[in-house]
Amino acid sequence: MKHLISPSFLSANFGQLNMDIEMVNASQADWFHLDIMDGVFVPNISFGMPIIKQIKSKATKPLDVHLMIVDPDRYITAFKDAGADILTVHYEACTHLHRTIQVIKSLGMKAGVALNPHTPVSVLEEIIGELDMVLIMSVNPGFGGQRFIETSYSKIRKLKELVVSQQSNTIIQVDGGVNNTNAAKLLDAGTNCLVAGNFVFKSEDPTKTIEWLKIL
Repeated sequence: MKHLISPSFLSANFGQLNMDIEMVNASQADWFHLDIMDGVFVPNISFGMPIIKQIKSKATKPLDVHLMIVDPDRYITAFKDAGADILTVHYEACTHLHRTIQVIKSLGMKAGVALNPHTPVSVLEEIIGELDMVLIMSVNPGFGGQRFIETSYSKIRKLKELVVSQQSNTIIQVDGGVNNTNAAKLLDAGTNCLVAGNFVFKSEDPTKTIEWLKIL
């Protein structure tokens, strides 16, 4: 499978949101990555349902929605209704993770689980076969533009071993500090999907930056 690119709209210019949506539509990107923050699970607040609905109304590619919120179970149906195609919850925020994944899938969405930098891959051993995607956070969640955590490479390799050993089709996604110095290394380690925010949206030519990431 050719690796996927999911530009993170946390770094988009919300004063020209429609232009950024059209740019991603016309680019070689595969998904729209939308980070939802509640100011409780992470020390920041991003955006909510109205923005997701606006993006959905113009997007021609799937919405990859990453929930950095407490008690995500309360809002699964609401995010489906807002337009999420892929819904990723944090392992650290779910008391009954298997149940949460079942609900997401029952509503017709792909189900992902995100791991904070301090959370080991081993916590997913009993559920990896149920997951469409695992998101490795290569920065501490909450803010864009952070420095990449170098131990992420070994964590990705461990996750890849787990996926292969259980003959799963789980996509390995990485988010945080992805740029021209580490993207190729992340793919070599086993990543299937790169999330890039500042590296794409703050570049001189975001379309060409996405193309460069795609052809690695």
